[in-house]
Amino acid sequence: MSRLVDSSQFERVLRAPRRAGTAHFAAHHLAIAPERLPGTAGEPGTCELSTEAGIPCVAPVEDFPLAGPRALGAVVPKRHARRAVTRSLLKRQIYAAADRHAAILASGLWIVRLRAPFERSAFPSAASSRLRQVARAELDALFGAAAAGRA
Repeated sequence: MSRLVDSSQFERVLRAPRRAGTAHFAAHHLAIAPERLPGTAGEPGTCELSTEAGIPCVAPVEDFPLAGPRALGAVVPKRHARRAVTRSLLKRQIYAAADRHAAILASGLWIVRLRAPFERSAFPSAASSRLRQVARAELDALFGAAAAGRA
């Protein structure tokens, strides 16, 4: 599953109604094929450099098309996860859960966002194995509900 990186795609998907939700996460889905970004991967073009004109080059990485019928973005706001290590852990869990459930998810653009903080007193460590297990179980339930179309 490819990842969304363009802010305009994030905005479009977040405007869509919530597809599924749990106590901490919400999944948004836009049933369109991932847009092909400008440029074509691997096709040589002409670089517009000030040093030499007409040098063949490939498109920049940002211009490569998205691969596959699904693309996923993760939104973990700082107000719900203050520590960077916690935000990183949750994003990794979101992408891993999406990969586990890719076969049952509808094609299109997906965004999973953290909508409520995990209770800090229950998870004193920023990246504890218990937080990882709880997030994994909740994300599995979220993707199961999203695949079934339950909100």
